[in-house]
Amino acid sequence: MSSVLLRVERLVKRFGGLTATDHAHLTVEQGSIHAVIGPNGAGKTTLIHQISGALQPDEGVIQFDGCDVTAMPMHRRARIGLVRSYQITSIFKRLSVLDNIALAVQARTGSSFRFWQPARSNRERYAQATALAERIGLGSRLHTIAASLSHGEQRQLELGLALATRPKLLLLDEPMAGMGLDESKTMVDLLQGLRGELTILLVEHDMDAVFRLADTVSTLVYGTVIASGSPQQIKDNPEVQRAYLGEDVTVDSCAVAQ
Repeated sequence: MSSVLLRVERLVKRFGGLTATDHAHLTVEQGSIHAVIGPNGAGKTTLIHQISGALQPDEGVIQFDGCDVTAMPMHRRARIGLVRSYQITSIFKRLSVLDNIALAVQARTGSSFRFWQPARSNRERYAQATALAERIGLGSRLHTIAASLSHGEQRQLELGLALATRPKLLLLDEPMAGMGLDESKTMVDLLQGLRGELTILLVEHDMDAVFRLADTVSTLVYGTVIASGSPQQIKDNPEVQRAYLGEDVTVDSCAVAQ
């Protein structure tokens, strides 16, 4: 049985005269953390949009867990375990941490958001939400209104909402965006703790985080994957260095070795 969970072949997306993804290929192994890097405008977010179902490709095939999901809508992909967490936080800011996660648990079970209030009496649902809050480091913030959380804590909560859906593959769009060093370290530690439990595909500009986390790194340039390999292989790849890493990006060689 193949260990490939996600396979993207010849993916093309055009916006008028602009080709955002140009026959892109990507293979993500089950249980791995796979990072996609590339310069601004390389087509990374467009690629993630297509994998999640937010955009339909003009050409190509997307296979997930042995199924062709190319034409499958986003909500159906989520139901079969292909879940996306957005670059911009998508939490309910007027609700508490606990209620946010309980809503996500409720959505997984198929209940409508319109009937979320009765879920407060559902001890099992709230027990699951409490356990998830502990898992993402917000156990002491259960009753804090989400709007009062720091940026990093809101990103942790967003991760918790995604985990509540019990994904097989979690798509993360710049999970460290806007974070300070301590917040980034917390998120890296959280994602490290998920290693082997589920598969993660992330787009990220924080190269230190990428090289600490990723088993495999793919580099996207002008909509095309020019190289895929281990962090060390990508760091040493002359084409990647010319296209993206260059002299402006400083990589901690110790982090790469870990």
